[in-house]
Amino acid sequence: MADSLRVALLAGEASGDILGAGLMQGLRNLGIEVSFCGIGGPQMAKQGLTSMVPMERLSVMGFVEPLKRLPELLRIRKQFFNALKNDPPDVFIGIDSPDFNLDLEKRVRALGIPTVHYVSPSVWAWRQSRIRKIRQAVDLMLTLFPFEEAFYKTHGVPVCCTGHPLADELPLEPDTTAAREALGLSQEDMVLAVLPGSREGEVQRLGPVFLDTVRLCKEQWPDLKTLIPSANPQRKKQIESMLNDKFSAMDIQLVEGNSRQVMTAADYILMASGTASLEGMLLKKPMVVAYRMAPISYAIISRMVKAPYISLPNLLAEKGLVPELLQNDACPEKLYAEIKRLQSCSEDRQEMLDTWNSIHLELQRNANITAATAVLELCRR
Repeated sequence: MADSLRVALLAGEASGDILGAGLMQGLRNLGIEVSFCGIGGPQMAKQGLTSMVPMERLSVMGFVEPLKRLPELLRIRKQFFNALKNDPPDVFIGIDSPDFNLDLEKRVRALGIPTVHYVSPSVWAWRQSRIRKIRQAVDLMLTLFPFEEAFYKTHGVPVCCTGHPLADELPLEPDTTAAREALGLSQEDMVLAVLPGSREGEVQRLGPVFLDTVRLCKEQWPDLKTLIPSANPQRKKQIESMLNDKFSAMDIQLVEGNSRQVMTAADYILMASGTASLEGMLLKKPMVVAYRMAPISYAIISRMVKAPYISLPNLLAEKGLVPELLQNDACPEKLYAEIKRLQSCSEDRQEMLDTWNSIHLELQRNANITAATAVLELCRR
């Protein structure tokens, strides 16, 4: 093929938007002429993508929640498929969002368009039967973590482990001093970063719980500085409403964006489980991870999951270095108790640092270029 490429991409949430933007930049850095179409968010837009629909319309999780939006989701998928059918790209890359993307990838592949799935579904943890669908749907699986690559090789799926872009971006030693200066914090302050999630449902379920946890923490440490970075303008408005409703008396600093800077400045992090926990690990921060789902979704998923942990730091370390509290256990009293334990137990800190430094080095694989090169090689084959 000529050194030009037309690439269709579909990302359904913020973390996928970041990965997609990095992959787009990686393709450009290979020195080929490349154009893009599809669905993505603000980061992918900066790389030249005009999204067919707002990415936020695809950002739903669980079993029950997507059912409420099913007609809209099916309409978007049909519209997207017809666009690719009428004007076929050289390759289609579905980024994460497996329940949406895998069915789409299977149909697109049947048109003769090569398909790539970027970010492995958690088939190693639950619903392993999906491996058959993946084998039918994708010409190449791009994984972020080495243990995922080994799983796909065992099951005969073409795979490339890219490592994680965050591991390439972040230094082994974070500059906490500079981050605090930028945020107007003293080097002597005790700082707690609170990240209730990037989705509306996550913030709705975890936001009040986290704020009640902060209240308990401030009773123990009156001078505690608490910062909440908002993932986007919608989440900022949502969190502001919570603060004004029941927590206006608490001294909490709401920061628009800049979650990395906030986490870098923190002594401890209280967060929703997700990609942010990996970033917290790479920043070498003690953290407490929590998650709540709709009760029916949790009842279904909890019976299917086989993995011993939910947070990426624990999965990668293969041991419970990070406290995880789920569903009803994710309550203010238990979250506060875990933060207090982190503050008082410094003897475990060195083991944590040694393990996370080792993982950090393992994940440094020049991910954007590695992923882009694998995509280009697939298209040339």
